[in-house]
Amino acid sequence: MKNFPPKAAGAPVKVIWTREDDMAGGWYRPAFLHAVEGGVDASGNAVSWRSRLVGQSIMAGTPFAAMMMKGKDYDPASVEGVDDLPYAIPNVTVESHQAEINVPVQWLRSVGHSHTAFAVECFVDELAALAQKDPYQFRRGLLQKQPRHLGVLDLAAQKAGWDKPLPKDRGRGIAVHFAFGSYSAHVAEVSVADGKVRVHRMVCAIDCGQMNPGIIAAQTESGAIFGASAALFQELTFENGRLQQTNFHTFPAMRMNECPEIETYIVDNNEKSGGIGEPGVPCAAPAIANAIYAATGKRIRRLPIRMTEAV
Repeated sequence: MKNFPPKAAGAPVKVIWTREDDMAGGWYRPAFLHAVEGGVDASGNAVSWRSRLVGQSIMAGTPFAAMMMKGKDYDPASVEGVDDLPYAIPNVTVESHQAEINVPVQWLRSVGHSHTAFAVECFVDELAALAQKDPYQFRRGLLQKQPRHLGVLDLAAQKAGWDKPLPKDRGRGIAVHFAFGSYSAHVAEVSVADGKVRVHRMVCAIDCGQMNPGIIAAQTESGAIFGASAALFQELTFENGRLQQTNFHTFPAMRMNECPEIETYIVDNNEKSGGIGEPGVPCAAPAIANAIYAATGKRIRRLPIRMTEAV
């Protein structure tokens, strides 16, 4: 680079990009709305699923579009995690509608899976309730032809003691998901008191093929904390066009005294290595939301979680 001489200031000027600058002037995660419908038959078997998504593309209008959209009339990153449902449901429809909002948006950790896993895994729980079946066993029945999904689901449930009783004020929730070449499942234990959600324990199972165990555990647990922080605390709001959240005091991440006890269990196999930086995130929010339902009978259908909005 050329060294340009100082002009107006007459001296070198140091410019610092602050966290406040980054939060207010950086790129935002796109907002998405999911409308999901489904049904079960008289025997409690899932027979239909329809997902309709509306949100802003992170690819359209960027240099990434030509490479990643490859002539498609939709953004694959918007529907990843819902356009490849692993569940054996005979009738499935997925629609994606692009909203033109003109807000600068880009990736959040786990990209589209950060919202699709929440919608999918919470709705699977609702189908299980409609079928009057245990949510873990309901998933098992739909994953018989998906051995790696089933492997992490069983491992997480077993290590979490799924069938063991909990204190009366607690609930367990489960979620399973495939993202970036890896399979993950989480079981969350939560309680709700005075409208506040406390996550006490998170049991994570991960199948990412050949791996380094120490790195996998660290990435999975950091992903769980990242996902739980987004689910419980993190929201951006605007007033008169100005962002109200400026730093971690108004956009908090989980503090040490808020973090659950986290356990990570790794499937040992010789499969091709998958990603690990992102797959720890998607299951956190739906596992927590499903645990809230188990504890309170209230459904969470919006993130971040606000018990005043539970139904």
